[in-house]
Amino acid sequence: MAAKKAGGKAGGAKKGGAGFSAEEKAAMKEYLREKRGGSKGDGEADVMAKIAGMAEGDRQMAERVHAVVREAAPGLTPRTWYGMPAYSRDGNVVCFFQNAGKFKARYSTLGFSDKAKLDEGAMWATSFAIVEWTAEVEGRVRELVRRAAGGS
Repeated sequence: MAAKKAGGKAGGAKKGGAGFSAEEKAAMKEYLREKRGGSKGDGEADVMAKIAGMAEGDRQMAERVHAVVREAAPGLTPRTWYGMPAYSRDGNVVCFFQNAGKFKARYSTLGFSDKAKLDEGAMWATSFAIVEWTAEVEGRVRELVRRAAGGS
């Protein structure tokens, strides 16, 4: 049995999020592996392997996101980032797909880094929840990715 720590919970994780979840720890380990060279393989193959390992609903959505990114922003390079499918320019992640199952979330997310060219006034969104893939969602994803990659 783990000793109780000052926060009152065994193992050191306090209620309210002071500690990292198992999923967060796994993502950090994946990031460190990626920084050390990861599989040293093809980024496209790495992304497709991550997508293939997702649960059915997440996998279908990730496949659609991947297809749209590759079509709308062919200049972005596929890679993994914290174990998620991501797309980069000059080695910097521009956008990524976080499947709902990764952190036991209610929805999948299409996220954008500060390298994305989505600036719009004094405030703009950097991530978008996706609960269902529709023609409208696909059009919005295509437009966001195209803008993020620097297209007009």
